[in-house]
Amino acid sequence: MAAVRAPVALVTGGRRGIGAGIATALAARGFDVAIADLERDRDAEATMAAVKQAGRRVSFIQADIAAIGTHAALVDRVWSELGTLDCLVNNAGVQVATRGDLLDVTPESFDRLLSVNLRGTFFLTQAAARRMGRETRAPGDPHRSIVTVSSINAVSAAINRGEYCLSKSALTMLNKLFALRLAEHRIHCYEIRPGVIRTGMTAPAKEDYDRRIAEGLVPMARWGEPEDIGGAVAGLAAGTIPFNTGQAFAIDGGLHIERL
Repeated sequence: MAAVRAPVALVTGGRRGIGAGIATALAARGFDVAIADLERDRDAEATMAAVKQAGRRVSFIQADIAAIGTHAALVDRVWSELGTLDCLVNNAGVQVATRGDLLDVTPESFDRLLSVNLRGTFFLTQAAARRMGRETRAPGDPHRSIVTVSSINAVSAAINRGEYCLSKSALTMLNKLFALRLAEHRIHCYEIRPGVIRTGMTAPAKEDYDRRIAEGLVPMARWGEPEDIGGAVAGLAAGTIPFNTGQAFAIDGGLHIERL
């Protein structure tokens, strides 16, 4: 009887924060992991070490998802180094440089946010889907998926970072579109909407969120942690909800619930 091979995941923006939480959770689920990020620094080394500690293979690929001309080579690197691709996790993204008045948003900030968060994500998904769709599958091969990390701001407006909200809300439609297109290939598509997660990206707003959480912003009355997102992504990637595609999952401690 042939041995069951390990599934392989590519995590963009995987060196730290939510991406690191996802990479380590996938490794704990038995995935070999390719991490794509801007630089291989101490954070990247720590995340790679955690994947190896779980007994899984890990590869680091220096990449900028905004550079869409490099996407085919990025996907090819995953195949050459880890043998296949069963799960793409679209996690890489950027936040506004400075939170401010919606009436002061600049074209430069708008273009930067859309170029990375939407345009880069769309074309990397396209490149990965093309390659995944061409691969011959065998009975018993791992569940295949594309998991896109958006934000609670996909549905909740924040007028001090409007361009960020727009870039994330578009990912909801991206997820639905690819879910429909890839269903014939049995590639499942999911969206994860993190709430207030404790990372370097949210660190500048820590005091504000500490106060608002204490005042009841989050029903579960705590910050989310990268491992909260990682566990959700890994569960979906492992196929724990097989009769589902195109769905958005809010991992936010109840923040999304409308209240009177």
